[in-house]
Amino acid sequence: MTGRHLATTSILTAGLILLSCSKKPDHTRPTGEDPNVTTMGSIEVTARLAEIPEGAIFKRELYNYTTVLKYNVLKVHRGQVGAKTIYVGHYNPFKPRSEAADKRVTGIGGNLRSFRSGQIHRMALEVPIDDYYMGGIINKYFGKSDGPIYWAVWTNEVSK
Repeated sequence: MTGRHLATTSILTAGLILLSCSKKPDHTRPTGEDPNVTTMGSIEVTARLAEIPEGAIFKRELYNYTTVLKYNVLKVHRGQVGAKTIYVGHYNPFKPRSEAADKRVTGIGGNLRSFRSGQIHRMALEVPIDDYYMGGIINKYFGKSDGPIYWAVWTNEVSK
């Protein structure tokens, strides 16, 4: 092996080692912050998903719907929220947020892969939902909650 060949091999090896040690790009911070969640919607919150009512999330071919989920607000980043508990409508909740948008409902997304009670989500929201979505809504809280239903524009999971 010549000195030149050895130097090239060493440089390539060092580059591969550095590349393998670097983190995969997540495009979000542990806080769930990213350029979409901080600019979309008129409200931005970090909230804990309080529960998922039985039958609120299901997968059925050719059926797109929004389901309303209950959240406990931990922090309001922008805009105003009138209560510590809010109700948020998520379109096609059985899909990862990055795949939830379709021809009918555009401009929604996020890094959340699936909904689980207790998760913390950073969300960009609009209100009221009727101004942003007209379609099937599964609302297990109907008649049990005061206040508006928010429309989830962007939903990121917050790392613990």
